Amino acid sequence: MGLWEAFLNWLRSLFFKQEMELSLIGLQNAGKTSLVNVIATGGYSEDMIPTVGFNMRKVTKGNVTIKLWDLGGQPRFRSMWERYCRAVSAIVYVVDAADSDNLSVSRRELHDLLRKFDRANGAEVYYRQRSLLLYDFMQELDQHRYGD
Repeated sequence: MGLWEAFLNWLRSLFFKQEMELSLIGLQNAGKTSLVNVIATGGYSEDMIPTVGFNMRKVTKGNVTIKLWDLGGQPRFRSMWERYCRAVSAIVYVVDAADSDNLSVSRRELHDLLRKFDRANGAEVYYRQRSLLLYDFMQELDQHRYGD
């Protein structure tokens, strides 16, 4: 890379840096912390402990810095989800689709959260300003690991 190209890349980096905040929510043991670790390090560990409250991790890839809010999924922490979803760029709702016993609970919790935004902000404004991604990380991981 020549000097001119390096200069242009440096100049672009000054103007095209992007910062995002994502909230990862979902029931306990859905794979939220594992997803954060894969995004941050590219690695996966089976030895995880439950998130107590929340964890925050900043990840920089190129000119993009992402602040990841990994929120605890146990019932006692679900009331704080709304607070951490207000000013974020996107909400990632992680679901363990293999946990069929909790799918209806997960659906109800997601709908309750969205209803809170309907009442507080008006659904149209909220949905226009936020992206929502439903993601079954554990199934994706199993397919990668076992080739299903």
